[in-house]
Amino acid sequence: MLQQIDIWDKELIIWLNDKHTALLDILMTWASSTAVWIPFYAFLLFLLVRIFGRKSVFYVFGIVLVIVLSDQFTSSVMKPYFARLRPCHSEIAPLLHLPAGCGGKFGFASSHAANTFALAMFWWLALRKHYKAMYLLFVWAAVVSFSRMYLAAHYFTDVLTGALIGIIFAYSVFKFPEKVLKI
Repeated sequence: MLQQIDIWDKELIIWLNDKHTALLDILMTWASSTAVWIPFYAFLLFLLVRIFGRKSVFYVFGIVLVIVLSDQFTSSVMKPYFARLRPCHSEIAPLLHLPAGCGGKFGFASSHAANTFALAMFWWLALRKHYKAMYLLFVWAAVVSFSRMYLAAHYFTDVLTGALIGIIFAYSVFKFPEKVLKI
């Protein structure tokens, strides 16, 4: 079963990567860049402070904790443990167009997907009652995650697993005070 999933992952990346265009190369490289999103993060932090005032410090602490957990779990635990080569380091690399280079050797699970879905989930949980459009954060996380596949940095299962890890960590950190501490 795992061999078949690996075959599907490779076929999908080859197919997707073959659809590249100059414009998509630029857009996907941009979407994949962490620094590009700093103004967006600042805006979301502004919304937290605007709604929760001094209590927003607890949300900021939660956001930092979620990012540290999701990033370190995927990067420092999963990638070395599973040692699954990124598409751009695998035997299919000669077939791939790599507009953003390749990155580290291992890719399972995607830290970009884990981090963006963790942020999307945490901010959605915090702000959904105040801003109906917060569900769009999941669209943003999906675009960032898709960019990782387009750029051949990750397979679909890398991204899917990273997204699930981010969502689980965000939900757990957000709900911990009310479920465990009974606050």
